[in-house]
Amino acid sequence: MRRLLVLLCLLQPLTADETKGPRTCRILFLGAPQGAPETLQLFDGAACQPVELPRMSFSPVYHLPAGDRVLRLLTTPPLKPEEVDPTAPKASIAAAVTDFYLILNSDPANKSVPVRMQIIDADAAKFKAGQMLWFNLTPNSVGGQVGREQLAMAPNSRVILNAPATGNEDYKVNLSFRLPGSDVLYPLCETNWSFDPRSRTVQFVIVQEGSRAPRVLGFPDYRIEEKKEAQP
Repeated sequence: MRRLLVLLCLLQPLTADETKGPRTCRILFLGAPQGAPETLQLFDGAACQPVELPRMSFSPVYHLPAGDRVLRLLTTPPLKPEEVDPTAPKASIAAAVTDFYLILNSDPANKSVPVRMQIIDADAAKFKAGQMLWFNLTPNSVGGQVGREQLAMAPNSRVILNAPATGNEDYKVNLSFRLPGSDVLYPLCETNWSFDPRSRTVQFVIVQEGSRAPRVLGFPDYRIEEKKEAQP
């Protein structure tokens, strides 16, 4: 009986325990096609944890261990680290990165798990509450007014914009874009957005299928401060 119990323990998949690691991340599946997975297993080199892959908001905050790591996305937890599928999507993360966004894109060529992983450093010292992190993922130049800030983005670039307002209030957004090789400005969006000084916001300008005008997608990241356990 004892031998059987030992054997059963050895056959348990490598899943994370209840201890929260010092590194945090949130996940977003940007432009997920129909039928794409909605949940997967995030493997940190030692253990797995199930993660959600939301399309229109960030996932819950997930905790991971510190140190240099190679992350992989799997359909099921492996029994041993060396049994991880070598074709599964992966991304390397340096020990210095303690908070990050894991951005996923569709990758139909990967027959193991059809996604591509990209890590974006979200260190609070570099990306502060109230600020906006913009990604222009198009071949167009994009710019205009975002509240009290001026936005100017080259094709396929990123920029951090300071807080567009001062308090819990609405602010005006008026953006235009310029096609490659053209000096003509085309309207992109003219509207009002709401500002939450407690939240960071990640904005993506992406190609919109069937239209020459790109699309703007924004994702707020507000973190509820976790209570620290009392030390004995």
